[in-house]
Amino acid sequence: MKPLKHIFFDLDHTIWDFDRNAEETLRELYERYELGVLGLNDCDAFIKLYTENNHRLWAEYHLGRISKEHLRAERFSSTFRQLGLQPERIPAAFETDYVQLSPTKTNLFESALEVLGYLQDRYDLHIISNGFKETTLTKMQVCALGPFFKQVIISEDVGVNKPHEGIFEHALRVAGARKEESVMIGDSIEADVRGAQNFGMKAIFFNPNRIERPDDVTDEIHHLAELLKRF
Repeated sequence: MKPLKHIFFDLDHTIWDFDRNAEETLRELYERYELGVLGLNDCDAFIKLYTENNHRLWAEYHLGRISKEHLRAERFSSTFRQLGLQPERIPAAFETDYVQLSPTKTNLFESALEVLGYLQDRYDLHIISNGFKETTLTKMQVCALGPFFKQVIISEDVGVNKPHEGIFEHALRVAGARKEESVMIGDSIEADVRGAQNFGMKAIFFNPNRIERPDDVTDEIHHLAELLKRF
């Protein structure tokens, strides 16, 4: 087996703490739009339901079953409807404001910068993201992540999402890497881990919430700092 040379990371839910940043954003927008006055009296319930809907829709998007436009149109509208808000009372600009504000948040998973700095001195690091291009680039910029990575591969540019093998083929090609000297690290079992494994590349499941690991997922970490001992 050839020695490891390239590490490919997912961004959202792996380096950039998506749920924490989303919660901060939603709490700000809850106050800005006075959702309590509209009848949504429980901000925590609003955030919880939105998070469930957003995760479900992103899983569909990863698999190519829905479009970016459908995901963005549906995630808040469905949440508002489920909480009993009449369509005519749903704030029309809520999604737009969320998309503008959320990527400016800077919460990363614990030890992210330390780990990336350590790995950068030893390997070529790259991003493979199914996130939307404009928000992905904003997150990278405001969190000063760009200097750590040689390549940032975004599914919108490639035309296919993880777990499609095409995005992994493209990533290796632009990185000048080979499967046997590369590893993918990400939080999505389907998109990151199985996508890489089915392509013939090693994968590590980032599992901070310690969810049950399927039998076909053979390697996992619960904290990014574990990589300091792995590599």
